[in-house]
Amino acid sequence: MSGPDADAQAAAAARRARFGTLPERPAPADLVGERPVTPPHRTAPADDPDSRAARFSCLAADLGL
Repeated sequence: MSGPDADAQAAAAARRARFGTLPERPAPADLVGERPVTPPHRTAPADDPDSRAARFSCLAADLGL
């Protein structure tokens, strides 16, 4: 057998011999991971007014505008 069909079949056979098959697809459940969340480390109490300055800084607020 010769012609375009034979060439295409030979090329397909060569690809299968070289690359084999695709790996199995992972299950969607294997793509998701869960970890416990650690609370953020707080060095100052939340009600300390000086600690808010470190988190919020705005020139307009500092000037009272």
